[in-house]
Amino acid sequence: MRNTSLLLRASVIVAVAATQFAMPVVAQEVAFKPLVDARLRYETVEQDGPAPITKDRDANAVTLRLRMGGELSLGHWSALAEAQGTLAIDKDYNAFPFAVTNSQRRTQYPVVADPENIDLNRLQLQYKSQAVTATIGRQRINLDDQRFVGSVGWRQNEQTFDAVRVEAKAGPVMVDGTYAISQRSIYGIEAKQRQAYGGDFIFLQAGVKQGPVTVKGFAYILDYDEGFFFTNSSQTYGARAVAVLPLSRTIKWTLTGSYARQSDYGLNPVRYAADYVLAEAAVDYRGFKLTGGYELLGSDGRANFAFQTPMATLHKFNGWADKFLTTPNTGLQDYYAGIGYSWPKVGNMGPLIAGFTFHRFDSDRANIHYGDEYNAQVSLKLNKQLTALVKYADYERQGIASFAGDADTRKVWAEIDFAL
Repeated sequence: MRNTSLLLRASVIVAVAATQFAMPVVAQEVAFKPLVDARLRYETVEQDGPAPITKDRDANAVTLRLRMGGELSLGHWSALAEAQGTLAIDKDYNAFPFAVTNSQRRTQYPVVADPENIDLNRLQLQYKSQAVTATIGRQRINLDDQRFVGSVGWRQNEQTFDAVRVEAKAGPVMVDGTYAISQRSIYGIEAKQRQAYGGDFIFLQAGVKQGPVTVKGFAYILDYDEGFFFTNSSQTYGARAVAVLPLSRTIKWTLTGSYARQSDYGLNPVRYAADYVLAEAAVDYRGFKLTGGYELLGSDGRANFAFQTPMATLHKFNGWADKFLTTPNTGLQDYYAGIGYSWPKVGNMGPLIAGFTFHRFDSDRANIHYGDEYNAQVSLKLNKQLTALVKYADYERQGIASFAGDADTRKVWAEIDFAL
């Protein structure tokens, strides 16, 4: 793999050198932390669309996910190992949105991307001090709001990375650098070549925090090895700013802005350049939270290609019906507004959190109104280990279908989560 050996050696040298900033460990004891995380989920999908999907063949998925492992730590050092498995109890759903030959691809049903799977989720060695954290191995990586790199924690099988990552802080300044050679997808071993995507992947961030304002610059360079994924090879450079402004003892404003420019990289056969813009404002008042925002994933009309984020936790963005996991070639503008409320206590339980969000989806070019979406969610912390959640998404297409999968879609989830 191109430059793998050189970059790995360089990353390890940086990580080892960084440990010299820490004080030596004296008379430390070994500690063990068990890792147990389970989720039982029911998901149903009603989707209008071309044959063989019909209204009387709704997807109904009941899945159970279990992650188990442990972390050994000694002073600044720790070693972590974790496996995960997903069992399908009700299999009336299509586990894969792409063509693959196996018993889990059931094209008469809509997609629920939670295939049955057993996998090594994480296996990492980490050094952590007050100033430096260095991690090597298969690991979870969530950068900022996960718009560009995330663990896809909503799905039963998690996305992880085989990588070296070094994070450092010095006063108000931070730097964060990652080199990865594999993106482990959510689809598991039966997805065959889509179980993982190899390549040379670099994530760089540098920023400063001054009072209530944090500003970061970033670069994400993705160079995929698999030919069917070459169009996701890209270079993205941008900046992000967040300001948390207390207006009084009970009112707080949060303002977020981001801009990035993306273009082709490596063996990507498409020559394009497109912009990303985010502008969001949120106000918190006595448990209430109001949010409004705008997000643009731009399109290059000459190349007929749009800004893509193939490593993101995509379910967090552009509606929970997951209609825009791949940005349409005509780009995407997402205008959204939401309201939420949190009750700290409900009897002996709590918090209880409820929220509602509306999205309007337009194209970046060609003047298309794709559709509107309504999202609602209620979650309740039952005790220290258990959380219950109910969630709903309703996407309503406007006019004719404008991209693959553009169809009226309704989804409902009910789940119980357990975590030590």
